[in-house]
Amino acid sequence: MQRDLKGDFELFSRYMALTGVPTLEAAPAADPRLQGKKLGIVNGASWTSLFSNYFGSRILPGVKLVNVGNEGVQLNFMEAHRRGLPCPPQINIDLFVRYSEDLVKLVGVDAILISCSTMNRAAGAVRQAMKKYNVPVVQIDEAMMEEAVLRGGRILVVATHGPTVRNTQELLKESAEKLGRQVVFSGATVEEAFHLLGRGEIEAHNQAVAAAIRQAAAREPIETVMLAQLSMAVFKLSYPDPVRDFGVPVLTSGETGFERVRRILTGEAPAA
Repeated sequence: MQRDLKGDFELFSRYMALTGVPTLEAAPAADPRLQGKKLGIVNGASWTSLFSNYFGSRILPGVKLVNVGNEGVQLNFMEAHRRGLPCPPQINIDLFVRYSEDLVKLVGVDAILISCSTMNRAAGAVRQAMKKYNVPVVQIDEAMMEEAVLRGGRILVVATHGPTVRNTQELLKESAEKLGRQVVFSGATVEEAFHLLGRGEIEAHNQAVAAAIRQAAAREPIETVMLAQLSMAVFKLSYPDPVRDFGVPVLTSGETGFERVRRILTGEAPAA
């Protein structure tokens, strides 16, 4: 019995409509300040390039997005986390530096975006390496964290992947210190949602995250919710108006991170 291939056709059609195929020509940009610009995106795994392309194409229309990343990076920091070793491992940080240098030498990118939250510890090394090329580096979570800190009050940090949690909390503290603010936060880790995402059950993933937000809000007052990983930004597909649904804003790095890149590429913000 022949399998119905309609879903497969739809999958490949939608995926290719989003990513396209490589071309040397620049796509037309509605904002002339973005015309011809190229963004190198360093992912913690190849599967997250779908999320990078989705949010990047929405917020940076016309910018050429060039992704790198492989599952070996994620598997390695997952193993390190399981064994109680430093996470991310130094080899991962070194690889992110090499990836970034490759993007500059191969494509001449105008900026680098580190899209992996667990790998946020690599940002300093990548920035140091990019100085000689005069290429700005954006860590995808920084803008989100700064916005949450400036809002004040208790922040709820929701993660779905255990290795991300500690590095996210460290970056949040560093962001508050940089802004000269005190930060109060609570954490919620919803590992079930990560597995649901991996099975393609996006709506169930979003519902699990929503349940964690509601449970936390029932225990204590919350001013802002932050979703700790780029992959979690699909939450907004189900809850586009979180203030209406939860009474507080829900920040995602898929929105705030790419918006910061836009402001840097257009010259509205100083290079990171």
